Amino acid sequence: MANTANGERFMSSNFSARHLLTSILLALVVWLPGLSAQQVPVVERQLANGMRLLLVERHDEPSVAGGWVAHVGSSNEHPGMTGIAHLFEHMMFKGTPTIGTKDYSKDMDIIAKQERIRDEMRAEERKMRVLYRHGEIDDLLKPENKTERYKALEKEFNKLIAEQREILVKNEFDRIYSGQGGSGMNAFTSEDMTAYFINVPANKLELWMWMESERLWHPVFREFYAERDVVFEERRMRTDSTPLGKFEEQLNAMFWESSPYSWPVVGWPSDIPAISKAQADDFYATFYAPQNLTLILIGDFKPDEAQAMAARYFERIPRGPKAAPDVVTLEVKQMAEKRMNAEADTNPQVDILWHTVAFEHKDSYALQILSQILSTRTGRLYKGLVLGSGVATSAYANQGSQKWAGYFNAGGEAREGHSPQEVEQGIYGNIEKLKKEEVPAEELQKVKNNFAAAEYRRLTANFPILMQLIHTDGEGDWREINDAGPKIQGVSAADVMRVANTYFTKDNRTVAIYTRKPGPSQQPKPEQVKP
Repeated sequence: MANTANGERFMSSNFSARHLLTSILLALVVWLPGLSAQQVPVVERQLANGMRLLLVERHDEPSVAGGWVAHVGSSNEHPGMTGIAHLFEHMMFKGTPTIGTKDYSKDMDIIAKQERIRDEMRAEERKMRVLYRHGEIDDLLKPENKTERYKALEKEFNKLIAEQREILVKNEFDRIYSGQGGSGMNAFTSEDMTAYFINVPANKLELWMWMESERLWHPVFREFYAERDVVFEERRMRTDSTPLGKFEEQLNAMFWESSPYSWPVVGWPSDIPAISKAQADDFYATFYAPQNLTLILIGDFKPDEAQAMAARYFERIPRGPKAAPDVVTLEVKQMAEKRMNAEADTNPQVDILWHTVAFEHKDSYALQILSQILSTRTGRLYKGLVLGSGVATSAYANQGSQKWAGYFNAGGEAREGHSPQEVEQGIYGNIEKLKKEEVPAEELQKVKNNFAAAEYRRLTANFPILMQLIHTDGEGDWREINDAGPKIQGVSAADVMRVANTYFTKDNRTVAIYTRKPGPSQQPKPEQVKP
C-alpha cells in the first residue's frame, strides 16, 4: 500500500523560504474562518427512475466536467467473480448499437455464436479443474494443460473474434468526444465505486447526455472475452511483474480476514478467466440500474435546464426491479498481531496496517489529523526517522476510510546500514508519544491549516470538484465535501490522543517486513547448506 497522504510542497531550506512559509501559515490562521466556511453549492435532484443528480453551477469557464458514479466496486463481488466490477469499467467503453460497429445485426449474430462456443469451453474447463484437483495437471492456465476439445473450440472461437474485428469501429466513443472538444475521458474502479468522467465544452452538454445515457441504456459488450484477457494482462503487468505487487496483495488478504476488501480490485488470477458474459449481464442489471447511479455535473449550465435535459435522456432507462444488495459481511475483530516476512527485489522497508474506521465515522477526522502529524516532510516521522536518527530514507502515514471499514497505514524505507525493524520501532515510538502527550496547540493548528488550504485549492476548478463529489458520493455521502472540513477543524488534542490509544494496539496491527532478495552471489553454496 502506497503512501497517499496529502503532502505539502517542500521549500528551500534557506531562511527566507522558511520565513515565507511561516508568514503564509500565520496568514491562514487569520483567514481560516472564511476558508473553512467555503461551501460547494450542490443542487441535488432525483429523476423518476431513481437516478440522483448532483449539479454545481459555475460560470468561471465555458465548459462542464461531467461524470457518473455506479455504487459498485470489488467489495460487492464474491469469490468466483472477483474482478468483475473492474472488468465493467473496460466494457462500458465498447459502445452501443450505433457506436462501435459497422454492422450491428452481424455483430449480434457473432456474439451469440461466441456464447454458444464459450458454453462448451466452460464444460471443458470443469474437466480441467478435476484434473487439477487430482494432481494430473499443475496449472489451469498453461496452454499445454488444456484438453484437446478445448483447444479445438478455442480455434473456432478465435475465428469468430477475427470475423468480428472486421466490423468493429475501435475507440469510436473516444473519437466522437474528442472531435467535439471533449478531453480527459477516463474511468476508475475501487473497492466501493466505479466512476466515469470527462470534460466537455458547455455547448456540448447535450452530446454528453446522449452519449452517456446511450451506453447505460443500450450497452453492447463487444469483445467481452478479448477484453477479459486485456484485464488479465493488466493484472500481470501491475501486480505479478512488479517487485512488491504480489506481496502487497497477500498482505492485504492477510489484513482483511472476513471483509470483501480482502481480494484485489483487479481480481484473483483464477477468477478473471472464468467470468462469463451471462454473469456480467446479471451483474450489470443489478448494479448499473438507475437507482444505483449518481449523475454529477460541474460547470457552465443552469441547474433547471440541466435537470430537464437529464430527464429527457436518462429517464428512458427503466428503473431496476430491485435494489442493489448491501455488503453484509463485516470485518471480524483482530485478536492477535499478524506478521509477514518477505524477500523481494526492493530496498528493505516496513509496511504496517491497523484496523480503524469507515467513511464518516466520528473518529475518522481525528485519525486524519493524526496521519498528518506523522506524515509529510514537516511531520514527525520524517523529522524523527529521516532527519533525526537517520534510520530511514522515507516514512509515511495515512488514514484510509472506506465505505464499510477503514485502515491506518504507516511505514518507511530503511537507510543503508539500518534494518526495517529499526524503522518499525521508530514509528511505534512516535505513536506512543501521541498516546501519552497531547499535541501542542501550534502543531495541531498548523495541520488544520494545511487541511483547510488543501480543501480550498480543490474547490477552484470544475474537475477537482467533480472528483471530490465522485469520491464522497461513492463512499457514502456527497455532503462530506462540505461537512468534513468543519469536522476536521473541530478535532482537539484530546481527540488525537484518544484515537491513538484506541486503535494503535499490538493486537490490532499487521506488519510486513521486506528485505532484499539475495542475488546469485549471495546464495549459499551447496557445502554450506546444512542437512
